[in-house]
Amino acid sequence: MRKLLSVLAMAALATSVQAAGDPAAGKAKAGTCAACHGAAGIAAMDMYPNLAGQKQGYLVKQLKAFRDGKRKDPVMGAMAKALSDQDITNLAAYYASLK
Repeated sequence: MRKLLSVLAMAALATSVQAAGDPAAGKAKAGTCAACHGAAGIAAMDMYPNLAGQKQGYLVKQLKAFRDGKRKDPVMGAMAKALSDQDITNLAAYYASLK
């Protein structure tokens, strides 16, 4: 029984870490985002939104919507199509960590 509880506790911890995202992994993946959204998440042109400091949940929701075709934009749809759920969580964690 104690072994089962230990395994369940480790699984819960892994899930919470995954849900939180890895900002370092997100930063490593953000190279293509920088072209429009800026190297530090601050866009140089008004037509692109700033991502730095956005709430993580908001960024996850929007990236998944672009990826899944629920939100339409030819550029963002193509960019998001290749992202896994973990990539999206990591990118969101990275941009949310920027001020």
